[in-house]
Amino acid sequence: MASRLSRLIAACLAGSVLTVPVTALAQDRILRIGMTAADIPRTLGQPDQGFEGNRFTGMTIYDSLTAWDLSKADEPSVIIPSLATEWAVDPEDSTRWTFTLRDDVTFHDGSPFNAEAVVWNVEKVLNEDAPHFDASQVGVTASRMPTLTGARAIDEFTVELTTSEPDSFLPFNLTNLFMASPSHWQAKFDETGDAEAAWAAFAADPSGSGPFRVTAFSPRERLELAPNADYWNPARTPRLDGVVLVPLPEANARTAALLSGQVDWIEAPAPDAIPQIESRGFTIHSNPQPHVWPWQLSFAEGSPWLDRRVRHAANLCFDREELQILLGGYMGIPKGTVDPEHPWWGNPSFDIRYDLDEAQRLMTEAGYSAENPVRVKVQTSASGSGQMQPIPMNEYLQQALRECYFDVELDVIEWNTVFTNWRRGAKDDSAAGANAINVTFATMDPFFAMVRFTSTKAFPPVSNNWGHFGNDEIDALIEDARTSFEPEERDAALARLHARIVEEAPFVWVAHDTGPRAMSDRVTGVVQPRSWFIDIAPMDMQ
Repeated sequence: MASRLSRLIAACLAGSVLTVPVTALAQDRILRIGMTAADIPRTLGQPDQGFEGNRFTGMTIYDSLTAWDLSKADEPSVIIPSLATEWAVDPEDSTRWTFTLRDDVTFHDGSPFNAEAVVWNVEKVLNEDAPHFDASQVGVTASRMPTLTGARAIDEFTVELTTSEPDSFLPFNLTNLFMASPSHWQAKFDETGDAEAAWAAFAADPSGSGPFRVTAFSPRERLELAPNADYWNPARTPRLDGVVLVPLPEANARTAALLSGQVDWIEAPAPDAIPQIESRGFTIHSNPQPHVWPWQLSFAEGSPWLDRRVRHAANLCFDREELQILLGGYMGIPKGTVDPEHPWWGNPSFDIRYDLDEAQRLMTEAGYSAENPVRVKVQTSASGSGQMQPIPMNEYLQQALRECYFDVELDVIEWNTVFTNWRRGAKDDSAAGANAINVTFATMDPFFAMVRFTSTKAFPPVSNNWGHFGNDEIDALIEDARTSFEPEERDAALARLHARIVEEAPFVWVAHDTGPRAMSDRVTGVVQPRSWFIDIAPMDMQ
């Protein structure tokens, strides 16, 4: 199905032309961005390419009911209203939520946003009997909001959402459900007579309600966006003439494109090129992010990581300060999924640090030695959303862990393939013998930070518990947090959960990202929030 959809999209794009001449890009106020992705993230409403997709084709073309506040650099991002102005859980039935919607929003095609549009967008990923259901969008949506079960329009601008169980995390989850235009899709369906073909046509000519609209699209080459002058939020109505997204998965290629003036902004510049970038007058924007760069470990039968001593030893065996130097200083040193000052910290008894002697002692106790190392295989990518510098970082770990009797094999594959394998799990054939996977993740909300990796209800394909980690104790702690609707009670429950996760160590916690991105000094209005995301809409070009 995926290959067929790719052919359909290509057919829909065959007649498209670039609306902005290449020679004009540097003269106009066009912001050109070099992404780490190897392809343009999907444009049909639910992006792929991890959260880089959300950043560049989700939050630009579309809106969600709730959103992250990305307007501040000195405070953590929090959930704010977006297409919904307010929401509340039913005090009599905590599986029902009421969302009040904005009444002044239209999609790019001119059709209105309303409660029926919300129901339609929920059904596109949850209702297999809906004529517009799209299985290709399910994996990057349903796994991010696994308790959402349905939606019902109460009136034109009020919608009821239901969950399979009480879930205080739902407002966080809904930041990932982007609202596409039902009317625009219907027009594509009327033209094609086939749902899959309609989605392919929609992807080539999408319609959301976001601050930008698509004007030209060439897969693996470029996506061009123009401002939505009628955008409903004045604070995010674009000042730019347009945005061009260019896939540049290799760090040195991105750096060369910036230095030569081909782009104005690159994600994750090559660390050893940062002094040159700065000496040439470019600015490095960076801020500590709620983000983990880990190895996620397999608990499948036969995995060497089933022994907690081995898991602890791997977390103790390498010097993160040395790795931080390798990355030009653009890395945070983790003590767990969240830092000790975070309300979810919980003071775990296992201290993540560099302690070679203790790591070697644990490995010896577990039966390993230099003559009898433990063999582990790690799937990773050469680039990708939030992956920082995956090849040099993994090669560093490969060398460092030898001192603790680990024989590490790296399986380097394309980022989107790694991401797909992540959803399939360690027991799936796609693991190809790997017993660890390197996929970075955001820790902005409880579900993304902890629940989807530790709940036994989150085993693949439901969500991202790739390693099949979990037990009754962890599930009970999750239940406490999920059913706590008061923030202080929820934080206390999450602190207990985080402490147990660190103690059990289903990850090798390697780094926190600081999100370095290099930009031309022509780019103004940049706010680098304490978030995985950044908002392009308020930016401008001198």
